[in-house]
Amino acid sequence: MTKLILTRHGHVEGIVPERFRGRMELALTEAGQEDARRTAAFIARTWTPAAVYASPMQRCQKTAAEIARACGGLEVQTAEGLNDLDYGGWQWRTHEEVAAAEPEAYRLWKQAPQLVRFPQGESLQDLVGHTADALREVLARHPDKSVVLVGHDSVNRALLLQLLDQPLSAYGRLSQDPCGVSEVDIEHGQAKVRRINEIGHLAR
Repeated sequence: MTKLILTRHGHVEGIVPERFRGRMELALTEAGQEDARRTAAFIARTWTPAAVYASPMQRCQKTAAEIARACGGLEVQTAEGLNDLDYGGWQWRTHEEVAAAEPEAYRLWKQAPQLVRFPQGESLQDLVGHTADALREVLARHPDKSVVLVGHDSVNRALLLQLLDQPLSAYGRLSQDPCGVSEVDIEHGQAKVRRINEIGHLAR
């Protein structure tokens, strides 16, 4: 059995008010750094990961580095397939800005996200494609091990939809808070989700 520990990066600017962050490089805030340390301690005392993979974006790399350090000095391995959704022309715009400027396109994103391709950017189908590649690679490399994947809100939603065998239309129904942790066991090709978006370890 392979255990996947899905973790979102720590807090960054652009979460409140919410922006389409995507491929924008963002540093962890002080709160994000503290949450990354708390998440690292939680993972280290709960599981014994054999590997830590992360999106190439620095907010994920920094969060992953804390986890890798807490789990015995593992090396963070970069997985391009865990990179955030490319929002193209919507990147770094607030949701309010997009809703005001492109109301029909924004309404479609909220109501039927599976039908949207961002201008000069990706679609959810593209996101599922590259996250599925990352998932296949991790499962092939680490049979019967525990592995941490540090990604983004969009990435972890896409992975959970695949593991839960849910349609892309359900994308908006999954919450993924900063440093939220999800746990999935995979055995004989079958996934069992044991927790989704656990944030109790962040309580102050």
